Amino acid sequence: MPPPTPSRPAITPALSPAAINASRMGSNSDGSDMTAEVYGKSRGGHLPGKLACMRRREFMLTGGAIAGGVMAGGVMAGAPLIGVALPPVDATGVATGVATDAAGAWQVAAWLSIAADGSAHVAVHKSEMGQGVLTALPMIIAEELELPFERVVVELAPGAVRFRDARGNQSTGYSSSVSSTFLPFSKLGAAARESLRRAAAQTWQVPLERVTAVQGVLGNLDRPNERAHYGEFAQLARQLPIDADPPLKAAHERRLLGRAPQRRDTPAKVDGSATFAIDVRLPGMQVAVFERCPHFGGRLSHCDAAAARRVRGVTSIHETPYGVAVVAHDFWTAMRGRAALVCEWETGPNGTATSATQHRRLQAALDAPGAPARVIGDVAAVRARGRAAGRWIEADYDTPFLAHAALEPLATTAWVRADRCDLWVGTQAPSRAQDQAAKITGLPLESVHVHTQLIGGAFGRRGEWDYVVEAVELARRVEGPVKVMWSRADDLKHDFYRPAVANRLAACVDADGRLVAWAHRIAGPSVARRRSPELLARGHDFLLTQGADDMRYAMPNVHVDYHEVDLGVPVGFWRSVGHSHTGFAVECFLDEVARAARRDPLEFRLAMLGDDPRMRVVLEKAASIAGWGRRLPRGRGLGIACMESYGTRVAQVAEVEVRGKKLRLHRVVCVVDCGTVVHPGIVTQQMQGAIVFGLSAALYGGVTFEANAVRDANYDDQPILRLADTPSIEVHIVPSEATPGGCGEPATPVIAPALVNAIRAATGRAPRSLPLRELFDV
Repeated sequence: MPPPTPSRPAITPALSPAAINASRMGSNSDGSDMTAEVYGKSRGGHLPGKLACMRRREFMLTGGAIAGGVMAGGVMAGAPLIGVALPPVDATGVATGVATDAAGAWQVAAWLSIAADGSAHVAVHKSEMGQGVLTALPMIIAEELELPFERVVVELAPGAVRFRDARGNQSTGYSSSVSSTFLPFSKLGAAARESLRRAAAQTWQVPLERVTAVQGVLGNLDRPNERAHYGEFAQLARQLPIDADPPLKAAHERRLLGRAPQRRDTPAKVDGSATFAIDVRLPGMQVAVFERCPHFGGRLSHCDAAAARRVRGVTSIHETPYGVAVVAHDFWTAMRGRAALVCEWETGPNGTATSATQHRRLQAALDAPGAPARVIGDVAAVRARGRAAGRWIEADYDTPFLAHAALEPLATTAWVRADRCDLWVGTQAPSRAQDQAAKITGLPLESVHVHTQLIGGAFGRRGEWDYVVEAVELARRVEGPVKVMWSRADDLKHDFYRPAVANRLAACVDADGRLVAWAHRIAGPSVARRRSPELLARGHDFLLTQGADDMRYAMPNVHVDYHEVDLGVPVGFWRSVGHSHTGFAVECFLDEVARAARRDPLEFRLAMLGDDPRMRVVLEKAASIAGWGRRLPRGRGLGIACMESYGTRVAQVAEVEVRGKKLRLHRVVCVVDCGTVVHPGIVTQQMQGAIVFGLSAALYGGVTFEANAVRDANYDDQPILRLADTPSIEVHIVPSEATPGGCGEPATPVIAPALVNAIRAATGRAPRSLPLRELFDV
């Protein structure tokens, strides 16, 4: 008979939007995870804002391993259900069947279980911040498992030791979610499939090769009427050894990869029922805001909190190492209390720093040699000859500090008790949040529970842990749960910024117009110094030189070096990291050199790509689609740029119009080779989003400093690209069977040089510094 029909959403947030009595907070009698009350912005839909009590199932890892880093194993009791019919699934992809923790499920690994109804349940350990991991990663497993995607139930995994990699990290970054999981998740799905086939072969007493697995149904070639869905053999399969190296499908055998099923997070985000960290509400929860020192490196010298304490609804005020915390019944009351504080601050060692003084320090560093990052041949010898022949070209390119400016401001809810700590947070690094909370509270890791939330924009900022640490520290002093919220101004003024960087580039072309020498000096604050100082062992920070010391162009003489300049401003990862500034400098200067040598910029690049046919293809295709070389009206121009980052090649052509100081970007053609494509719709979305992000920075970005403090406070100071100003963006994906590359970042560093090169083509001149709003009306 058919199995019972389901009733569980296809996506279960780490914190289910469940209504649960406060007295039941904590460990439940049945051993399931604690849940909490979250009142979402319900407008009806697939994940309503207030549902009946739902408990998250813990994915338990009990041993075994699959080659490639995926752990496997696990034993769960229960008898298989009988029947072949698969449970129905509604049009939204919501399985109407057995819950993930139902009896009879086979826990294959921390990430995967097979339910008694034959559906698969996948826990996604990567953070969902808009890049589509709740869809793409389960697709990888479903492909090799040979299961229809609508039969896959997806949930966002908590921050937990069982989801950490071999280095002890559970994190999302470096555009690596798909590339790092593609092989292990493929093997995980294949191993589960093969175990199910072996279980069926054993039961039916036929050779393994006579058992088929097609779209969730096992079949017997010797007895065609003998069929069963996966759930019927789940319990037997879990008793069999896991194949460490199961056979994987050839590219032409794939049914799911390369297609574009609806994203699992879309319905809840469209109807407003999805919950983010900023939406979390718990019974008895208080809300806090911090007044932080506005000067980097400064500290609090005195605080008069008398007026703040008199604000109705303010419950307590605390001086902490991170600032003065105002705790209240709600956010706006806490903000009113903060406004009533009278704080005096010491400005610190860089108290007089401004944007102008920072720029002068960076420029001064360019006048002396730095730590070598890449050396080929003898650039110094070529320089002497090139200068004598008038073929030595030099230029400086500057990029500013940049804020992340995510749409969702930072927020963390923390609840510290004697025996446990709970965090509800949107973070790119759940393991770091768990580690820091354990360190502060003195609790063992297993007593720190990180309930990961959907993220409304991260871009590297949520890979930091400052906003988690201050929440945990405050929660130790406050009874019950407390949510620490950041305002937009807090977010812009207390960021870990993309470093401001000065670039000095030089090149020599020979009599035939060939590039024979290239020099690139980079000066800027180190990203690695604070987080991973061991990376500076060779003297340079590769996070600042990437994109310059690993260019795809072949040149006989290359010298790239780096000067670390500490400007007293906290810096960190920003979407595409070092490529975001080296891409601008390298690709713009390359255009300058090409035009000085009277070479076509496209042809000039292609001539240096002998050992990179994939880059050649994206360049040629982008140029062809954009109509490279066609005659344009006066004041219009095409600019081209390309870059490889995170294993992905991207080429872009921008078409602009310049009338006096008015700059208008009409069109962007983007061609990407990211290797094997899991979900083409997600790839397209990531390219478009990265281009818009890069355009916002190129046109409007740049943090302004006065007295070593950030002046900017909102989007009127730090604008982002609006729909009316967004050009037509065309994304074309090059078919490939290569190993998957990243998609979240590679398009970001290419758009600024494509745009500036188009300005050069339109006007004969181009800026060498960003943002462009300082030179044009944009």
